[in-house]
Amino acid sequence: MSGQPVMGRAHLLRVLDEVDYGVLIIDAQGTILHANHLARHELASGRMLMSYGNSLLGSSAEFTSQMQTAMEAAFRGQRRLVLLNKGERELSLAFTPLSHPLEADTPTVLVMLSRQSACDNLAVRMFARTIGLSPSEEAVLMGLCRGLEIPEIAAEHGVAPSTIRSQIKTLREKAGSPSIRRLLQRINSLPPVVPALRIVMPMPHNAAESIHP
Repeated sequence: MSGQPVMGRAHLLRVLDEVDYGVLIIDAQGTILHANHLARHELASGRMLMSYGNSLLGSSAEFTSQMQTAMEAAFRGQRRLVLLNKGERELSLAFTPLSHPLEADTPTVLVMLSRQSACDNLAVRMFARTIGLSPSEEAVLMGLCRGLEIPEIAAEHGVAPSTIRSQIKTLREKAGSPSIRRLLQRINSLPPVVPALRIVMPMPHNAAESIHP
């Protein structure tokens, strides 16, 4: 409608940077056309993915082969899921066609990476402060988010398991959750808040487009 402000490209790119999934857009040659904040973090780490000559590759020949197969299928209009494993590290990638093979638009594929863990979502710490958790209770909550059992959290903090149980009871009461399971369900439903620090990478598509403070 006339008179209403139009959301520009820069704003849309900033929105993508606040999504708690790594997001990549690639062309038929495997060239990265855009990478959001979390995708740039993953590429910069080089643990599972990397950018070489602005092309999306795996950190091993096996990973690259798996991704190439999924990419080729996506350019044929098929959706593919790739599961990468390296030690205890896991990363899943969903390849989704953004164009139809029979249409005239430029072929592109959306690659979405695994969602960041609850521990990396800053909303969890914001939630802890909002409901008034003490620093030790917040640390226990983060341990639960990491999937640790009560004895493991106790050992990590050098206290008795009974202390951790007491803290869990208190934080459940503050959160209004009848059980740990319900508490973690609530944590997993929090909106994403990604780290504010932005990764700057020497990638042409990022220079003046997706890199900003």
